[in-house]
Amino acid sequence: MTFRAILFTFILLMPHGILASEPVTWTSEQHSGETRVHLYFFWSQKCPHCLKALPFIDSLQRDYAWLEVHSAEVSQNRQNLQRYVEMAGSLGHEARSVPAFFICGQLITGYDSPEGVGQQILDHAQACRQTPATAFSATDDETLLLPFIGTVEPESNSLLVFTLIIAGMDSFNPCAFFVLLFLLSLMVHARSRTRMLLIGSTFVGISALIYFLFMAAWLNLFMMIGAVPTITLIAGMVAIIIGIINAKDYFLFRQGPSLSIPESAKPTLYRRMRNLLKADNITTMLLGTATLAVAANSYELLCTAGFPMVYTRLLTLSELSSLQHYAYLVLYNLIYVIPLMIIVIVFSFTLGAYKLSEQQGRFLKLLSGLMMLGLGLIMLFAPGLLVTAIWPGFTLLAAAVVASASIHWLSKKA
Repeated sequence: MTFRAILFTFILLMPHGILASEPVTWTSEQHSGETRVHLYFFWSQKCPHCLKALPFIDSLQRDYAWLEVHSAEVSQNRQNLQRYVEMAGSLGHEARSVPAFFICGQLITGYDSPEGVGQQILDHAQACRQTPATAFSATDDETLLLPFIGTVEPESNSLLVFTLIIAGMDSFNPCAFFVLLFLLSLMVHARSRTRMLLIGSTFVGISALIYFLFMAAWLNLFMMIGAVPTITLIAGMVAIIIGIINAKDYFLFRQGPSLSIPESAKPTLYRRMRNLLKADNITTMLLGTATLAVAANSYELLCTAGFPMVYTRLLTLSELSSLQHYAYLVLYNLIYVIPLMIIVIVFSFTLGAYKLSEQQGRFLKLLSGLMMLGLGLIMLFAPGLLVTAIWPGFTLLAAAVVASASIHWLSKKA
């Protein structure tokens, strides 16, 4: 009998298996008065990551007497599968994949190594042992309930903060600013605030929809792939490359590879914008604006592909339901369009004509490039840090702003 077969037999015959009617117990008291922590482990014989996790679970049961493991194989036992679905649902999650670990009201899915997910499980168990009971269930005074997103703990929820930071950075997109400002500058000659508001709002709305669909595609791709560490590493490396290219544009503008709107595409965009001025009715004007938005965003996505890729990858590493994933995408896109709508409103009421200067565009490129470079490095070495702690996002943003401002100041002095 092979080692793996012996291990299967041991796990399956463990005395603390899960029954469908068994109540969930996160902690209990031992005879000595010490706290016993309960770990619920759902796995499948057909899952390679589960097989990789089995030796680790075996070592936990052997090395920590205060940790009680409840093991349940789901591919051969429908009751165990139903139990998994019920436990995940009670915590506001979907039972999407195995291995799955429930500990002190927390759900962790996927497994890479004892030093990665394994250490995360052990840390949760040790923290739960030290502060059982209310430590893992926030009261109403400590939480904020947001529609679709769910319960948010203001002092500890880093995913919400991370969303605000990344979407805010992404919203200062020089390519989107360039197209919108040029369009509104042309509309100034019509001297109609109503037209400017209507065209500008339509353009921004269609842009937001396209961006949402683009991010949803990334999200579904990463959800299909699952929590594979190699994919996160690849995403981190791509983010670093994009960051370097964007930062390069500050020093070597229009030299070498670039993620800006190509010069060859600008005449077509200009022609579409000027045609809007000739529209003789509202319907034609709105259809033309929608067509322009689709064409412009097909180029703009090149400018900002990095942020959606990094964000959606990190989003899939968080334990959320499908509805919550899309709710975060909606929140992201609402933040993304705020600067664009401000531009539309200001232009419409002042009938001003303003263009994004080359120097301003290069500065935004530098800022987003440094931010993307930092995100890529974190994804390579500590991807979970961005969605489990608040300080990395703020630190990264502050560092990018300070570094960009310093480089810009030094370049002007030179």
